[in-house]
Formats: sequence, structure tokens, C-alpha cells
Amino acid sequence: MAKSGSLHKRPTFDTTQLMRRSDELIAAASNRYRITVQVANRAKRRRFEDFDSGDDPMMKPVMRAIVEMSDELTQPEIIGE
Repeated sequence: MAKSGSLHKRPTFDTTQLMRRSDELIAAASNRYRITVQVANRAKRRRFEDFDSGDDPMMKPVMRAIVEMSDELTQPEIIGE
């Protein structure tokens, strides 16, 4: 039998770590709705950037937005008011 991963690429990011980062973003945000909209807007921008570049992204735009924004937690202008 062939290897099970031959047709599907493995996710490049651990889902447990993604959930932890999502929780950190929500916990650090003053408004859950606002941070959700910010993640969605960034993912939308990334999707169009990825589409225009012709690259086949390994990570979905929403996942990439969560990772990027959680990395930027030290910058208050990202999630603060």
C-alpha cells in the first residue's frame, strides 16, 4: 500500500499551536469581534496577494493571518485601541 500522505500535503503548522495562538489573540484583544474582523481582513488581503503571485500556499490565508498577528502581539497598534 502506498504512503497515505502521497495525495494530500501535511499541514505545515500544528493545529494545537494554531489554537493556542488564536486563544492568545482573543485574550489580548479588547474586543473579540474587532480581532475577528482584523484576522478576516488580513486573510482576505493575503489570499489576493497569494493569488496574484501565483504561488501555491502551503498554509491557508486565515491560518497565516492568525500566525502573523499572534507574532505581532508585542505591537499594541495591531490589537489595541
